[in-house]
Amino acid sequence: MTRSLFVAPQWIGDAIMSEPLLRSLHMRGEVVTVAALPWVAPVFRAMGAVVAVVELPFQHGGLQWSARRAMARQLHGQFDRAYVAPNSLKSALLPWWAGIPLRMGYQGEARWGVLNRRLPNPPRDQRPPMVDHYLALARIDPPASVAAAGAGDWASSVLGAASFEPGSGGVPIRGLRAPQVDPRPRLQRSPAQVNATLQHLGLVAQSYVVMVPGAEYGPAKRWPATHFSALAQSLGLPTVLIGSAKEAAMCDEIAAPVNAAQANQVRNLAGHTDLLTAMDVIASARAVVSNDSGLMHVAAAFGVAQVALFGSSSPEHTPPLNPQAQVLWLARDAAYTPALSCAPCFERECPLGHTRCLNDIRPERVRQALGL
Repeated sequence: MTRSLFVAPQWIGDAIMSEPLLRSLHMRGEVVTVAALPWVAPVFRAMGAVVAVVELPFQHGGLQWSARRAMARQLHGQFDRAYVAPNSLKSALLPWWAGIPLRMGYQGEARWGVLNRRLPNPPRDQRPPMVDHYLALARIDPPASVAAAGAGDWASSVLGAASFEPGSGGVPIRGLRAPQVDPRPRLQRSPAQVNATLQHLGLVAQSYVVMVPGAEYGPAKRWPATHFSALAQSLGLPTVLIGSAKEAAMCDEIAAPVNAAQANQVRNLAGHTDLLTAMDVIASARAVVSNDSGLMHVAAAFGVAQVALFGSSSPEHTPPLNPQAQVLWLARDAAYTPALSCAPCFERECPLGHTRCLNDIRPERVRQALGL
């Protein structure tokens, strides 16, 4: 039995996109424990028996040396392997200090030594889809059945033409193939849990549309509040707004004109739900409209009909892996003129000051994509 520690990403969307990797490790017999920060830990708890979860007592920013060393002492001797998802140096310190023999991840922030199996960081203009990016970690260390044949034989027979990084321990770094696993992330909540949430909130499954107008990364990923408001007013269906407490004012701005015309048409739950509650509300919705955000990936993982709005980021890198998803992205829309040569820029705010990539997606087009 191989005992593995997975140091989790810090963003909700990235956490969800790591699920196929964790499922593939579970399928090949690894017993996986996820070390997650408190705000993403609920994502991994919604993965069922695939993983166990331990919460890390860390906060955003700072190395927090003493807290990391104390946690490393608690984990010492418990694991055979570690997979480190984030690229930061501090995220790799925990398995190093815990004395885990195999410590795997991307090169990241000069992590020579703290990681002894490394993949190179992909160039910015060649970023693979994030699910594939994480799945590649499952192929860093050769399975026991092929390790005896030697790294070269394994590379040629399993990976095809691969190359090796000096000092990486003979680990193939290109030509990686993902394990044979469905790459669509999956989350699960019990019907009893979902029903309890809906009863508490007074919601009826499939009777409402969820809108997620926020995006933690920055305004260059946010469709205008006025567009969300116009869409909600045009639907003729109850609308539920979900977001963080700091997005509550923006959600009030969306709800006010709609409710002035049609009382209680829009319900603002921003700041009034924890992540698991938000999952239940999204999983039971008739449809979801969102920016490229963590909750977009929640909707995808539950297979809910959705429209995903992309601006400064790219659906080629972080798509909602859901056969019911409709993606609207003007950067690849041949009918949109003048063409958006600036997208994707991956910036928090529009460097050119116009945010055409999102402002020019009209509410009526989103409604048409919803089919409501």
